[in-house]
Amino acid sequence: MHITISPSSIRGTIPAPASKSSMQRACAAALISGGESIIRNPGSSNDDLAAIRVIRGLGARVDNASDGSLHITSRGIQPVNDFVNCGESGLGIRMFVPLVALCSRQMTIEGEGSLLYRPMDFFDEIFPELGVEVISNQGKLPLQIKGPLIPGNIQTDGSLSSQFLTGLLMAYAAADAKDVCIKVTNLNSRPYIDLTLKIMRDFGLKIPDNRAYESFCFSRETHIRSGDLVNYTVEGDWSGASFLLVAGAIAGGCAVRGLDPDSAQADKAILQALRDTGVPVWISGKEIRVGADEPGTLTAFQFDATDCPDLFPPLVALASCCHGSSFIKGAGRLAHKESNRALTLQEEFAKLGIDILVNGDTMGIKGAKTLNAAAVHSRHDHRIAMATAVAALRANGPVLIEKADAINKSYPEFFRDLEKLGASIHLLDKIY
Repeated sequence: MHITISPSSIRGTIPAPASKSSMQRACAAALISGGESIIRNPGSSNDDLAAIRVIRGLGARVDNASDGSLHITSRGIQPVNDFVNCGESGLGIRMFVPLVALCSRQMTIEGEGSLLYRPMDFFDEIFPELGVEVISNQGKLPLQIKGPLIPGNIQTDGSLSSQFLTGLLMAYAAADAKDVCIKVTNLNSRPYIDLTLKIMRDFGLKIPDNRAYESFCFSRETHIRSGDLVNYTVEGDWSGASFLLVAGAIAGGCAVRGLDPDSAQADKAILQALRDTGVPVWISGKEIRVGADEPGTLTAFQFDATDCPDLFPPLVALASCCHGSSFIKGAGRLAHKESNRALTLQEEFAKLGIDILVNGDTMGIKGAKTLNAAAVHSRHDHRIAMATAVAALRANGPVLIEKADAINKSYPEFFRDLEKLGASIHLLDKIY
């Protein structure tokens, strides 16, 4: 799908999309906790649908209720096939593989798209210490594993992603681990571990003792779900909403409903970056309003995105419209995303007339009064498609985005929501 976005002013109020970070973790927790669960406000992105497909393949029954909620019934991990496919979800593969390893049959783990090229050496290194046989494709998918995983004292490096730790924490809880610790060095994205632990608690799973994010220790105390029905509501997604909030900052102002300022999601840090530009930001309950009817001059900012690397694309769109040069730390986290995002952002925003320089772990972005009309490409990366779309609102003419359907991975309604706020969006020769 190719779309064209013309310079536009936006205003209005839109609900936040459902958090896929929350949704996928909730699916995994419902699977391993057993019993019945209701997930309200479920997401419908490709990654969310992949999580539903995985838990069905691992034995859970998932029914769609008339009110839009999901009803999940599970008796633990009981695979119905000898393989699972995690789609293109990085969280999905890293979280579900340790759960699949809990069963004693040989299983094949598959993926799609860019996931086939992302490193999975972690499992080659860790699984043998936990009694799991593993064969990978030279550190990449597909994986063949045979458990059962036996919790033990291990040490792991958390510098690549906290998602591997999320999978281990859930697997240890499901196996009722006792008197064992997972030691972690160089842990990035700590807020996502907070989110994992919160959801585990919400579903009645055993919770480890978090010792300053350096070790997570499971005691002999058994914390088992009581058997009561779990009602869980997926919160609004700060990752997806960050693009809408940036659009409000640079193109006229908007409000996003359903965002919890006290959320454990790391990407709520977008609020600080917005404030640093000088744009007005109001918080009323779970509604965030950003911008003014007549956008003023935005000030360049400095921001550390090490714990929230998914904010790089919206922050680059924001920095592109600021006066002066902005600097974002954490660029080293971008190499193994759906694309090499540091390079992709640099190349695609150059087409819009924005200079981006990456020096070690820091990205510098020189803002401009007006961006250039151009043709850009999503590189099959959902966040690149959304970032260039938001930046296009301040271009001097139409911006063509090729392969814009990459948004389906996380936020299928993004272009419709942006259009509802007043953006001029065309699909081929028809209004989208």
